[in-house]
Amino acid sequence: MNPLLAYERTITRRTFLGQSARGIGRMSLAALLFPDLIKRPPGPHFAPKARRIIYLFQSGGPSHVDLFDYKPQQLDLHATELPNSVRGDQRVTGMTVNQASFPVVAPNWPMRRCGKHGTWISDLLPHTQTIADDICIVKSMVTEAINHDPAITFINTGSQQIGHASLGAWLSYGLGSENENLPSYVVLLSQGSGKNPGQPIFARLWGSGYLPSRHQGVLLRPGVNPVLYLKDPPGITRGQRRRMLDDLAAMNQKKAEDVGSPETLARISAYEMAYRMQTAVPELTDFSDEPEEVFDLYGPQSRRAGSYAANCLLARRMIERGVRFVQLFHRGWDQHIALQKQLPAQCLDVDQASAALVKDLKRRGLLDETLVVWGGEFGRTIYSQGALGHPSSGRDHHGRCFSLWMAGGGIRPGFEYGVTDDYSYNVLENPVHIRDLNATLLHQLGIDHNRLTVKFRGLDHKLTGVEEAHVVRDILL
Repeated sequence: MNPLLAYERTITRRTFLGQSARGIGRMSLAALLFPDLIKRPPGPHFAPKARRIIYLFQSGGPSHVDLFDYKPQQLDLHATELPNSVRGDQRVTGMTVNQASFPVVAPNWPMRRCGKHGTWISDLLPHTQTIADDICIVKSMVTEAINHDPAITFINTGSQQIGHASLGAWLSYGLGSENENLPSYVVLLSQGSGKNPGQPIFARLWGSGYLPSRHQGVLLRPGVNPVLYLKDPPGITRGQRRRMLDDLAAMNQKKAEDVGSPETLARISAYEMAYRMQTAVPELTDFSDEPEEVFDLYGPQSRRAGSYAANCLLARRMIERGVRFVQLFHRGWDQHIALQKQLPAQCLDVDQASAALVKDLKRRGLLDETLVVWGGEFGRTIYSQGALGHPSSGRDHHGRCFSLWMAGGGIRPGFEYGVTDDYSYNVLENPVHIRDLNATLLHQLGIDHNRLTVKFRGLDHKLTGVEEAHVVRDILL
């Protein structure tokens, strides 16, 4: 018998796995370099109502009591004690748990009915009042998390524990990109005029977790260098840069074939994306082609790079260019103290630009296929943190009910959903857990949240976790 043939027939398991890894590396590299040949994204599972999302995340917890969840009877309840029957045995934070009294604080600013539906919206948000017929306000949001870090991690990744993939990463993984020259998931940060500095924002909030790292969000910085080290060094031409990347890709390909690591392929993907972004990003962030009336629409701060208004305008430009998911994180909504001073300033930061984004998308014919979400990780308490009426008093965290609004992307416009009690403290009708919210966002982009899973450490992980989650069909067209 031929000894070489006999050896091949008795190949060891280690050798077999090693050779298989090389094959997997070649297949993955082919999928990366020639995406039209191998269809990777597992979705959509059905016809989508939206193609992209702009998530206006208000970090810190906007006060639903003062902005959206108005109850006229709260004016009569002002300065009375929050009944034990309402508060029950619910957890409160360490900042108010030792208070001897929990006095009710009615909304501090007038509210008015807006739009055909007569939606209550605070006078702190006069521009948002003008889009009442375009938005759906969900007043019955629920989360178990009562502190910032677990709460913001929960709503963005589906878990209070770190290490899980973010909503944007799941969308990138499930649907891929519509523009090969820009990331499918982009993140923008801004600091508000409320609590300054606001709660810290961690990169893991747009991380990829156990998904391939090419699906993590890409943070764009304000100013002339939105991505560090994107430009070629002095003296390096585009041709030289291309040859350098080709040589680097060849070395990484060999490494991928040797070890079968998907992260090596992700590194190649990152280098290639950076090369393509060298021409796409400067054009994206150059507002010189925007007419004067656009800046008037978004407000004076839209000319200041890194402001919330400028980021809203930039978000519109990104979705026009096929970016799948744009997420703005705006800090400062944490009014434990000085509510009377901080909340109006914080609202002034975001009101005009948020409404302008909806109007701008609508007039450009983009709102129907773009889902806009505005909200934070929880709400605020009806009771006062600190002495009632003192200038330093505010409101504590509250997760048992809070409000957010959505527009476009197949969401019912001019609609309110969910009912809370007289104290805006507990949900009475139609609770919407943040798992339900995420299931609904995926659904609008054509994804069944139960079918978009990834096996990791023996478990089938998904954005909505292991507990039951439902698409909120009552708010859909």
